[in-house]
Amino acid sequence: MTAPQRPSLEVCLSPALLHLYDVKNSIVVIIDVLRATSTICTALYNGAAKIIPVASVEECVHIGRQLGAITAGERDGKIAPGLEYGNSPFEYPRDFIAGKTLVLTTTNGTKLLHMAKDAIQIITGSFPNISAVCDYLAAQGQNVILGCAAWKDRINMEDTLFAGAVVSRIQQHFNVNCDSALAAFTLYQAARHDLFGYMRQASHFQRLSRYGLEKDIRYCLTPDSANVLPLLKNGELVAAQ
Repeated sequence: MTAPQRPSLEVCLSPALLHLYDVKNSIVVIIDVLRATSTICTALYNGAAKIIPVASVEECVHIGRQLGAITAGERDGKIAPGLEYGNSPFEYPRDFIAGKTLVLTTTNGTKLLHMAKDAIQIITGSFPNISAVCDYLAAQGQNVILGCAAWKDRINMEDTLFAGAVVSRIQQHFNVNCDSALAAFTLYQAARHDLFGYMRQASHFQRLSRYGLEKDIRYCLTPDSANVLPLLKNGELVAAQ
C-alpha cells in the first residue's frame, strides 16, 4: 500500500511571480515582515476585533468613515497622508486597539493579499506569529504557497528569511520541490543565529533605519511575540479561535 502523497510547499518570492503558482488549490500565507503582517498579528493579539485590508488610501479613508474605524497605513515606510496611524506594531497596544476595527493599507502587503483572493484560505505570517502559522499549516494537509510581499515587486530579504524559517520548521510534512523554497531555506540557515545583524545589509532595513525604526525592525524579527493566527474571512482578517 503506497503512502499518501504529501501536499506541496512552495515559496513565491514576489507578487510579480504569483501568476506562476496554483493559488486556487493552495493555502496562501501573505508575508510582509516589515511591517504589515507583523502589525496585523500584533493588533489582533492585543484584542483588535478585526482588520480590513484595503488597496488604496482613498478606500481606507472611506471605509474608516463608514464604520467609525481606525484608519492606518503607510507608503514607502511613512504614514500615508490622510490616515490617522501608521504601520508600526507599537502603535497598537491592547489599551488602544482592543475591541476596535482597523482599516489598513500598505505599500506591498495588502496588494498581495488581494491578488491571492482565490486561494483555499489566506492567512498572514511574520516572525511574531511564526509558531501559530507553522502549527496551522502542518495540521491542514493542503498545498501551501508562502507568498512574499517583497518591495514593489522586487525580492526582499526579510520576507524571504521568514519563508525560509517556515520551510525549516514544517518541511517534513510536505513535498518541497521548489527552488525558491530551497533558496529561502538556505538563506535562513545562514542568518538564523542573528537575524537582526544579518538584516543590516538589507535595503528595507536601511530604508526604515533612516526613519529611526530599528526598534520596529527588531520586534518584527522576534519569534512568537504575538502568536495569533490571522485568517481572512469575508474580506476581514480575524484571529483564529
